[in-house]
Amino acid sequence: MQVTETNSDGLKREFRIVVPASELSGKLTERLEEIGRQVRVPGFRPGKVPMRILRQRYGAAVLSEVLQSTVETTSSAAIREHNLRPALPPKLDIVSFREGADLEYTLSVELLPDIPEADFSDLDIERLAVEIPEEEVDRALARLAEQQRQSEPVDRPAESGDIIVADVEGRVEDREIPGASGKDRRIELGTGELLPGFEEQLLGARAGEERLVRITFPADYAADLAGKEGLFTVRVKQVRRQLPLAIDDALAQAAGLETLDELRQEVRQSLQRNYDQAARLRLKRALLDKLAERYDFPVPPGMVELEFENLRAQFPAPPQAEEDAASGAGEGAAAPAPTAAGEGAPGGAQAGEGAPGGAQAGEGTPAGDGAGKDKEEQERAAEYRRLAERRIRLGLLLAEIGRRNNITVSQEELNQALLREARRHPGHERQVVDYYRRNPDALGALRAPILEDKVIDFIVEMAKPPVRKVTPQELLTLPEPDGEPAAPA
Repeated sequence: MQVTETNSDGLKREFRIVVPASELSGKLTERLEEIGRQVRVPGFRPGKVPMRILRQRYGAAVLSEVLQSTVETTSSAAIREHNLRPALPPKLDIVSFREGADLEYTLSVELLPDIPEADFSDLDIERLAVEIPEEEVDRALARLAEQQRQSEPVDRPAESGDIIVADVEGRVEDREIPGASGKDRRIELGTGELLPGFEEQLLGARAGEERLVRITFPADYAADLAGKEGLFTVRVKQVRRQLPLAIDDALAQAAGLETLDELRQEVRQSLQRNYDQAARLRLKRALLDKLAERYDFPVPPGMVELEFENLRAQFPAPPQAEEDAASGAGEGAAAPAPTAAGEGAPGGAQAGEGAPGGAQAGEGTPAGDGAGKDKEEQERAAEYRRLAERRIRLGLLLAEIGRRNNITVSQEELNQALLREARRHPGHERQVVDYYRRNPDALGALRAPILEDKVIDFIVEMAKPPVRKVTPQELLTLPEPDGEPAAPA
C-alpha cells in the first residue's frame, strides 16, 4: 500500500492511496478458495470445484466484497499510521479500479482540533441555593387542595364561584366552532379564564335553564374568528356550590400519604427539587457561557455543517422564541459522545430546545418584498451557523475535559437512563429497550447527556463557585446570565 498526502489545510487532510493489484488478486483468490470449500456445485466433489468455475459464478460478487474490505482496512491503517483523530467518518472516493490493475482511491478526513488544557479558575460564576419559605409550602398545599376541592349541587341561581354543569353549543355565522361544543362541560364562574363577557352572562342561571351567550371574539383571537360574534347555547344541567378548601389529613390521604405533616414534607421536598433544578440550569448556562468566552479554537467544518442542518431542520420557519435554551441552557442537551477510541463524536440537539434568536415572521418586511425576505433568510442562516459552531466547540471542549479526566458513563447509569426512557412509553417498554440495544447510535444519544452532566458537575467541583442563598421569588426574577445560551451539539 502506498499512501501519499495530497492536502493539509487546517483540520482537513487528503491522501492518495494505491493498493497493488497483486494484493487484491491474492485476497480474491483466497476468498474464492474459502467459498469453494463450502459450496456444492453439481458434478464436483466438495472442495474440488475448479477456480475457473468459482470465478464464473462468484467472481463479481467476491471482487466487490474484497474491494470494500480492502478500502476499509487500508484507510484505517493509513489513519493509524499518521496518528489522525477523525472528527467524522472519512470520505472515500475510488479513482480507478479494474480487475488485474492497481486500486487507487482518495481518503478525505476532517480532524479533531488540538484543544487547550481547560482552566477552571476565575470563571466568575456562582451557585444559587434556594431556601423554601413556609409561605411557599402553604401556597403549594392550597393549590393541591384546590385540585381536590369538592362541590355539591344547589337549588338556587348560580353565583360567582359556583360551577355550572352544562351542554354547550358554539356557533359563528351559522357554522359550529370547532372544539367549542360539548356535553357536561364544567364552567367555573368568576375565574375570568373564558372569553370576556362569557361567565358574566351565566350568573343567575338555574338548573334546567337554557341561555344564549353572545360574545365578540378579540381582535387577536384565531384568524378565522377574530372580531366576529359568537353565539353559544348553554343548557344548564346543574349548579354546584364549591365546598371550602380542606387542608387536612384527608387531603394527604387523597395523595397517598397518612398525615398532613407527611404531605407538607413531601411538598417541600418536591419544591426544593424543582428550584434546585432551576438553579442548576442557571449555573450550567453561566458556566457554558464563560467557557465559550474563554476558549476559541478551530472546529471541523463538517461537524458544523451537520449541526447547522440540524438547526434548520428543527426550526425551518423564522424562530418564534429568544435563544433561551437553544441549547445548553436545558438539561439533557447532548455533549459529544466518546467513540470507541475516546474521541468526540457529534450528538443530536435535544428535543425541546429553544430556537436561535432571529427576526420574527414578517417583522420589518413589507408583504411581497422578496429582497427583504431573502435578507432575513440570510441573516437567519448566519445566526444558525454561528450557533452551530458555538455548540460544536463547546461539545468538543466538554468531551475533551471528560476524556482527560477519565469521566465516563457506567453501564449502570446507562441502564437507568434506558429504563427511564422505556417508562415514558407505557405498554411498549420491551420494544423500546430492544430498539436501543440494537441501535448503538440511539444508545449513544442516551449516554451523551449523562456524560455532559458529569463533566459539568466536575467543572463546578473544580471551580468551587461561591454559594449565594436566594428565595424562590429572587431566583425567578434574576436576569439571565450574560452571553448566549449554548449547548454542546
